Parts: sequence; structure tokens; C-alpha cells
Amino acid sequence: MILERIRELLTTHELPFCELHHPPTRTSRDSARERGEPLEIGGKALLIKVDDRFALFVLSAARRLDSKALRRSVGARKSRFATPEELAALTGGLVPGSVPPFGEPILPFPLIADASVLANARIAFNAGSLTDSIVLATADWAKVARPRVLEFTTTP
Repeated sequence: MILERIRELLTTHELPFCELHHPPTRTSRDSARERGEPLEIGGKALLIKVDDRFALFVLSAARRLDSKALRRSVGARKSRFATPEELAALTGGLVPGSVPPFGEPILPFPLIADASVLANARIAFNAGSLTDSIVLATADWAKVARPRVLEFTTTP
């Protein structure tokens, strides 16, 4: 289970975090409301196929993906979101909105974060389900997640 693997990773590195169980949330706004946290600290993780391989892109939930900037930042000619079927097949059953912002060793993808994520003191995210969230210091998340940091978002 993804949540258990995240717990183990954070605990092994002795990082403090808060775990919340809440009603199912389908949107970043719903998640922020249920967590009692500002939308900006939400770490929205999107599985995107860039050219011929998938990567996990993380952005602040208060920002919008800029596809052209994303392709430019990674040197790709084309990109598209994973379909719900691809997402489930590649992640062991995750659904849109449940993807945590972790590549290896949690999920088998390169992890790329927008600089907007690192501008916040905390990051909050759904942790493998639509009902479980984790909140921790962004610096601690970056320490264990080790994302490549680029700029690929715009304001809504």
C-alpha cells in the first residue's frame, strides 16, 4: 500500500509529518478544505507522458500546468496526461487525485517539481487514496523525494 510505504520512508528518515483521514476528495480545492490548509501548499502530482516515457510532475495546487513550458523545460516534443487506465496500470491501481508526489522508491517514475512547490513551507498531498493525506515540511519532502526542479506552471 502506497500510504504505508510513504509512512515508512518518512519515519526511516525521522521526518515529522501529520497524517489526516478525511472524506473522499476529488479536487485540490476539496482536499485543501478537508485538510484545513491553504490551497497553495497542496502538492498536485500528475502522471504525464513526455515523448515516449512517463514522468511524475508536481505543482502547487494553486497553479496551472503550462504544457508548452513543460515540454520546453524537459526538452520534449509532445506531452499528454496519462489516461485513468494507464494511471491505474502503471501505479498498481491509483486513481486521479490519489497520486502522491513521490518517484522512486514509492512510484517508478522520474520526479519533477515546479519551483512553486518549493516556495511553500509545507506540502500537503493525498497519499495513495482520496481519503488519506499527509502534511510535512517542504524541505523534508524535497530531502527524501529528491525532485528535479524546473518551472512549468502559470497562475490560473
